[in-house]
Amino acid sequence: MSVLDQIVERTRQRLRSETKPDRGTAEAVAQGRTPHAFRSAIGGAPGGGGGPKPSSPRIIAEIKSASPSAGSIVADPDVETIARDYARGGAAAISVVTEPEFFRGSRDWLARATAASGLPAVMKDFIVEPSQIIRGIAAGADAILLLASLLNARQLADFIGLLDVYGCDALVEVHDEQELERAVTAKAPIIGVNNRDLKSFVVDLAASERLGALMPADAIRVAESGIRVRADVERLQAAGFHAFLVGESLLRQEDRAAAVQALLS
Repeated sequence: MSVLDQIVERTRQRLRSETKPDRGTAEAVAQGRTPHAFRSAIGGAPGGGGGPKPSSPRIIAEIKSASPSAGSIVADPDVETIARDYARGGAAAISVVTEPEFFRGSRDWLARATAASGLPAVMKDFIVEPSQIIRGIAAGADAILLLASLLNARQLADFIGLLDVYGCDALVEVHDEQELERAVTAKAPIIGVNNRDLKSFVVDLAASERLGALMPADAIRVAESGIRVRADVERLQAAGFHAFLVGESLLRQEDRAAAVQALLS
């Protein structure tokens, strides 16, 4: 069993013991915020579709405590301080890893990060059923990651539609051609390429270059994982990417604001 399989199995076990999601809270949260703020922040048209692409890169800076590949990264992270540092450095949005066991995250971090930074947040978790989406929206997510490795095209389309009802965006993550085909079939407006293979944890920026050439022209393209220096951003910009999700390399810096700035300029 791969680490991904283990994470999904443990996620399903937790879901069986969780209470029914609070749709009322999710609706109230959605009504109190700007619809599709994440999509707008990374350069897309808020009403749908890709819209005009930004000429300058957009950084989605990540908050997480640990990962199966890296181990402990930031024990008990000061979410507010990190989020403010990212905003001060010029990040466009924040990614919050909420999976509690393998990544030691929490949904509570979503509202804390957005309140401290004023930036929209995308919730990164292993979504396998609609209840997780409702809980994420209720917790303050402006967008939610959907893994094409876990969901078929119909499920992706259904989950994207559910998110749209709440004015929330889907970041559909792919790693290979088959997963990209699912995302395209589901008409995903925002497609992210994870340069890390979630089964082997090998990282290769060429994954973004290869799959970027196959994406629809109107898709908002997000490159994820393995981005450490400005040259990596420039390389993937040349491949047509608009936004860049960066986590571990920022979190390990003493001056995280300066680290974000270095990726932008």
